[in-house]
Amino acid sequence: SRLNRDGELADPPQELVELLATSARYARATGGAFDPTVQPLWTLYANHFGTADADPNGPSPGDIGSALAKCGYQRMSVDAARVAFGQSGMGLTLNGIAQGYITDRVAELLRARGVTHTLVDMGETRALDAHPAGRPWSVGIKNPLAEDRLIATISLDNQAVSTSGGYGTQFDAAGRFNHIFDPATGSCANRYLSVSVVAPTAACADALSTAFSVMPIDRASMALAKAGATKAYFVLPDGRVIDRSS
Repeated sequence: SRLNRDGELADPPQELVELLATSARYARATGGAFDPTVQPLWTLYANHFGTADADPNGPSPGDIGSALAKCGYQRMSVDAARVAFGQSGMGLTLNGIAQGYITDRVAELLRARGVTHTLVDMGETRALDAHPAGRPWSVGIKNPLAEDRLIATISLDNQAVSTSGGYGTQFDAAGRFNHIFDPATGSCANRYLSVSVVAPTAACADALSTAFSVMPIDRASMALAKAGATKAYFVLPDGRVIDRSS
């Protein structure tokens, strides 16, 4: 994008300004575990594993430290006239919230046109009102160890759900390194197989499922209520499922 290339963007689209403000809100609610400026880490890992003789143990601590020095949502300035990075080499990725935001926008457009009792799925899932039969919508959360099985079936009525997991994009054949990064350490998320969050909006669910992937359950539980979400499901590496409610 022009922003990542030039380090600034004049006259940014209103939707981008809105999305970045929303991103900052969830970054604060999660103590920085959600951070849309981790693009330098993505670039580092992609370049590292893109070489034929890549060290299977991943990038060096020094290289990770250098990439981390270019991350930090607090160093990005955002207003209606301009979006700019506070230092050279920073980069923005909206992979952890954009699908949820788009899902919400589609849902809002449908509601504005009189559409109700509908389930919107744009990568994340949001329910507009209850099912036409008068009951909540039933949505299954897949088991990351067996895609033909579910870890839970949840009921949605004017709510959304999002699932994040390192299995989505992996840099190495062994699956040790994936696309979800811990902004505090620069490491990849391997704490859980997947995390699912139920929240009032898809953007909230999307951002929190990303952030919770790198957070201990006790910290995530505190952020759950702070961000206005209702429930989270954590699938541990051994397949056990732990759920928490706000």
